[in-house]
Amino acid sequence: MAITQEKKKELINQFKRNKNDTGSPEVQISILTTRINEVSSHLTNNPKDYGSNKGLLTMVSKRKRLLNYLEKKDPGRLSKITDQLAIRG
Repeated sequence: MAITQEKKKELINQFKRNKNDTGSPEVQISILTTRINEVSSHLTNNPKDYGSNKGLLTMVSKRKRLLNYLEKKDPGRLSKITDQLAIRG
């Protein structure tokens, strides 16, 4: 269920704001979205995995906080990231 290093590097390269960026909200949101999608597909096959369900809810709430932060700081960046990842902002 963990995200591979190659996939993580690919997401960082796709969403980074400058050449040394690894922790901007856009990068964090993209990584969380990928992890959320993986855990969601795991939970469809294993509905009684309550530990994973708790982790999923934690990741969703963290992503929501990051989206709220982006909405306050720069709504343009928020709309761009939500369009690219096809999520609701």
